[in-house]
Amino acid sequence: MKVLLINGSPKAKGCTYTALAEAARELEKENIETEIFHIGNKPIRGCMGCGGCNTSNKCVFNDDTVNAAIEKAKTCDGFIFGSPVHYAAASGALTSFLDRVFCASGKSFSYKPGAAIVSCRRGGATAAFEQLNKYFTISNMPVVSSQYWNMVHGNTPEEVKQDLEGMQTMRVLGRNMAWLLKSINAGREAGVNLPEKENRVATNFIR
Repeated sequence: MKVLLINGSPKAKGCTYTALAEAARELEKENIETEIFHIGNKPIRGCMGCGGCNTSNKCVFNDDTVNAAIEKAKTCDGFIFGSPVHYAAASGALTSFLDRVFCASGKSFSYKPGAAIVSCRRGGATAAFEQLNKYFTISNMPVVSSQYWNMVHGNTPEEVKQDLEGMQTMRVLGRNMAWLLKSINAGREAGVNLPEKENRVATNFIR
């Protein structure tokens, strides 16, 4: 089993990475393979709603890290998405990234556990955390929780490590993710099938 941890910060080894790495260490202790995937620090364009991904399951734009993440997602069993807090929201780059990833290949995430973590200096963490969780709840993904909201505080990696409660929250998150993945795998081996899917119904509110 493998968990893909997405670092949505422009900094490859900053505060967000520090939190993700703490969760990853706990997953590794539980014999869950991990990979921290950095979205990079180059511009990531937003979704254009062109529909080009409907048949290819990849984004028509291939000049950033979106399609690379989609390919990795196909073979992963769980996901943790991490973001710094920018203006009480997830980073703009990660928001554009996730819009395109989920639009192009939402089925690669269905029925796989997901979790979000956010890193901030002081405020806005709750709003950013709620924003990221919406990707899971529209994609049939079990949401993994911890003993507190998944957030750390600090302006540098060193300060984040001093947030003892935040770092403990990351460790508990990692263990909870491992537990859920193993539970799902045990169910699969016992013959528990995925929920029956219905044909999608789309209702517009303008008549």
